[in-house]
Amino acid sequence: MAFTPYKQGWRKKEVVLTPEERVAREISRVKTPRGDETFGIVEANLGGSKLKVRCQDDKIRICRIPGKMRKRIWMDDDDFVLVKPWSIQGHKFGDIIWKYTPTQVGYLRRRGILKLEL
Repeated sequence: MAFTPYKQGWRKKEVVLTPEERVAREISRVKTPRGDETFGIVEANLGGSKLKVRCQDDKIRICRIPGKMRKRIWMDDDDFVLVKPWSIQGHKFGDIIWKYTPTQVGYLRRRGILKLEL
């Protein structure tokens, strides 16, 4: 962001990007699974920042949205997310650590990383 002088100080000025630049910037920062992390699709919102997620390893987990993401990101059904299973009862529970945009999902599918279908 660029800063411009303003009466009462400095104000942030939005940098306008073309659609091609926006897609290129978004794709260059795609988060991929590491360790025991896996892809998932949100099936249902259970309330209380808990979601039912169908994961790529063919398990349905009850996942929670951690506090740092709770107010910033809204989850809907059929959203693609990155899930980290818990160390205890990891086959039933997990944490959501990332939400993917439709552009990022298309990129991951083209590269053969994401094999999960809606």
